[in-house]
This record gives sequence, C-alpha cells and structure tokens, in this order.
Amino acid sequence: MALIVQKFGGTSVGSIERIEQVAAKVRKFREEGHQVVVVVSAMSGETNRLLGLAKQITSKPSLREMDMMVSTGEQVTIALLAIALMKQGMPAISFTGTQVPIVTDSSYSKARILSIDESKIRTELDVGKVVVVAGFQGVDEQGHITTLGRGGSDTTAVAIAAALKADECQIYTDVDGVYTTDPRVVPKAKRLEKITFEEMLEMASLGSKVLQIRAVEFAGKYNVPLRVLHSFQEGAGTLITLDDEESMEQPIISGIAFSRDEAKLTIRGVPDTPGVAYKILGSISDANIEIDMIVQNVAKDHTTDFTFTVNHLDYDKAMEILQNTASQIGAREVAGTTNIAKVSIVGVGMRSHAGVASQMFGALAKENINIQMISTSEIKVSVVLDEKYLELAVRSLHTAFGLDA
Repeated sequence: MALIVQKFGGTSVGSIERIEQVAAKVRKFREEGHQVVVVVSAMSGETNRLLGLAKQITSKPSLREMDMMVSTGEQVTIALLAIALMKQGMPAISFTGTQVPIVTDSSYSKARILSIDESKIRTELDVGKVVVVAGFQGVDEQGHITTLGRGGSDTTAVAIAAALKADECQIYTDVDGVYTTDPRVVPKAKRLEKITFEEMLEMASLGSKVLQIRAVEFAGKYNVPLRVLHSFQEGAGTLITLDDEESMEQPIISGIAFSRDEAKLTIRGVPDTPGVAYKILGSISDANIEIDMIVQNVAKDHTTDFTFTVNHLDYDKAMEILQNTASQIGAREVAGTTNIAKVSIVGVGMRSHAGVASQMFGALAKENINIQMISTSEIKVSVVLDEKYLELAVRSLHTAFGLDA
C-alpha cells in the first residue's frame, strides 16, 4: 500500500461530469489499497470570473480581499469532489487550506508556504477516508486567508506530499507526460519515461509549460517523486526524480525547450570603466524587471557594447530606462528588438560528454541559422536567434541529437 497525493487542475474538474470522472479515477487507486490525498484547483474559468467581479468595482482591489474571494473557487470544488466520491461508495472529507492548516507568510496573492500540520490529514487517512484538499491557498499566522499565486495548486500538492512523506505526487494535466519538446512543433517528439529534477527545472524555466517552477523546486528540495499524467487517458506518464545511475545513461540531451517571450536590448559605446554593468543593469532590476542572458564586448577604443534579454512584456519599460541611462553615462546609442526567440538543449548527460555545444552550433549552421547570443550551464546550452527560425531550429536540433528515434 502506498500513500499517493494526486493533483487535478481546473480543466480536470471543469464540470460535474469531469468531477465524477476524477472521483472514479481516485476510487480505483483507493480500491487497490492505496491511501489517497487529492488536491484540486477551482473549476476552469472560475478564478477569472471572480477576479472580473472585483475589477468591475475597482481596478486596484485590496489583495487581502482578493485572496478571500478567489479562495472560494477551490472550496466549491473540494466539496463537490468529496460528494462525488461518497456517491461512488468512497468515504471522503474535504479541507480548505485554513482547516489543514497550510501556514504561509502574509504576501497576499503570492504567499509562500511556511509549514503544514499533516496530523488532521493522517487521522482521516487512517480511518480509510480519501482526503480532498483545496489547492492554491493557505492561512497566515494571523488567521488571514492567503493564495499562493501562479501554479499554487501544484505547489500545494508537492508540499503536502513532502509533509506526509508520500510515496509519489501525481500531477494530472492535459498532456500525458513531459516530451522531448513541444509535439505541436515537432510531431516526432517523444514522451520521456523519466527526467531529473534538474532537467525539469531547466525545461520549466526555459519555456516548458507542463509544470510550474515552484512545484519542481519544492519537489527537488524535499525529494518528492513527481509524476505527470493525463487526467483522462491511461498511461505511465513521466516520472521526475533525483539523478541516479540509470538517468546518467540516458541520451546526452533529454529535451529541447524554447520561448517566444523574449526581447533583446543593446547599449553601444559605453565607457569601459569599473561599475558600468551595475549602472546599466541596476536601474533595470530596480524596476523589478528580470534580466536573462547578458553579453558584453569591449572594443579597441575601450568602449563597451552591452546586450541583455528581458521578457517581451517588459521591453518598452526596459527600453525607456535604458535610454535614460545612456544619456547619463554618455553611451553612443541604444537599440532593441522583440523579434527574437530562445532555444535551449537540456540534459544531465552533458556533464560526461564533450562537444555538445559545438554539435548544437553545427546543426544550426547547417540550416543557415545565425546565433545572436549564447548562454551555458552544466546541463544546458541556450541560444538567442531570430524568431522566424525558431521552429526550424527546434526541429533540426531534435534530429541532430537523436531525439526523433
């Protein structure tokens, strides 16, 4: 008998019919003898509906009251699922984040989990019940309801699995696992049976939307085995776990991630003096704009060209700040573009294989694709290129590294 935490997102519980399908899936695991905790999101579209109601009153509602309001979405879903389970003969009980309790800090709309008291969940599991817990929410030390922000239900599930020392945390979604790349771009993309936390973190941060970064970080920190599965199709899914000898024997590259949400800014003719990087980037970071890749070149006349990338939504704001900085430090010019994309190869096998980057560059050169920027780590190589070449680049790299097979 295993202790399993299962998480179902908004589309999985988007109607009464689907909630009853989820109940049937949960019942199957319970009948096999497993203890099951289910974490659910609000029904698809419900959170946006609630947010819309508040925005009809004011464009800047209180974050505390917003958390109070949107947390009701999950409260409805947990009760409906518990009712559906009981209808199918399974004893069940639902808990809100406050009832567990899942204690968080007081950062409304983006709270962080501080602790979970799992004793109430254990007591109900021990008497044979399925425990249904509201995802995405918690309670601060003053008793105020909080929400965890984007990907919060995934994080709730992983945190509960860590607290219970569960055998596995299963994330049910609209895909049947983690693929070598997006099958919509590369039809030959394959589902991975296993991937390491490190690789999944890189894939998630580089554009893969299967799992939220926070949930993967949490799982890696507490060594919670994660499995990504399809909500309504049978299959083994993809197991995300710690690095081991078997995973080291996987192909050099496990997957290819990409992002279209990139913008590039360049400031040219900057005096090459100590502290110049801080002068350029300090004001950008002070505006809460995240900087990704950075390239600096020093010319013969001792001036510097400085290029960096940001999310495309931050482009206009970053450009305005950079133009002000340029006038202050005597730079020659500022340029930028949003017509770029980032493509990354990811794999723990890079640690034990030389020449991976050159193989990547060779594959792109063969397709006459120009590389604008390069960034590397132990298990990834990322390049920035013209957005129009994105899909060609992904397909050619997928073939070059043997992922089609």
